Amino acid sequence: MVFLAGLAGLLLVLTVEAKIGNSDLPTSFCTETKECLLYDLVCERDGYEVRHYEPAKWVTTEEKSYIMEVAMTTAFGRLFKYITGSNEAGIEIDMTGPVIIKTKETGNLWDPTTYTMSFLLPSAHQSAPPKPTDETVFFTDMPDMKVYVRSYGGWMLFVSDKLHSHLLSTKLDNVGATYDKNYHYAVGYDSPRKFVNRHNEVWYVAEGEPVCSSPETTTSP
Repeated sequence: MVFLAGLAGLLLVLTVEAKIGNSDLPTSFCTETKECLLYDLVCERDGYEVRHYEPAKWVTTEEKSYIMEVAMTTAFGRLFKYITGSNEAGIEIDMTGPVIIKTKETGNLWDPTTYTMSFLLPSAHQSAPPKPTDETVFFTDMPDMKVYVRSYGGWMLFVSDKLHSHLLSTKLDNVGATYDKNYHYAVGYDSPRKFVNRHNEVWYVAEGEPVCSSPETTTSP
């Protein structure tokens, strides 16, 4: 029993390290944190790439606003307090990358949007993170998934996120891709202190087998 328990613990550690790792790896866009969410590149196409992410635990909060930047500021403040000691253990937790914001697709500009911001928990706290003291902060488990990704530079703002999510969804529709159209992720890797070589992304979660090849390149057996 002791051996089995130890083996289970070892497998858990190996699983955690497989999805969250050093930010200096070639697949990482994190330049300001020790650890980053890692992925397997499935394919690259003109206008997007497809990535595979393994399950991971995040600390999360929600904020409703008409303006993305207002929601981001409030939500970031709550999560930053959590990792700097506002948790039941009273400990500081390392910042990781990226920060993701789940944004519901709404057709009516007159209605406020719910923005769900999450910080990736570092590998040391994936299995048993300290409980938040703020009731508006909670944990979420992201499942194993494949996502369509569009990358862009500069600052992640309401306008830039709208533009690049539109460009990505249009591209996906043109190639006949199936994906969850109810929401997308706005993904940022850099702190406000970084002014050059910034990296942002838009994610849509793939449904079914992702589109990796052009119809004209497909050949019959």
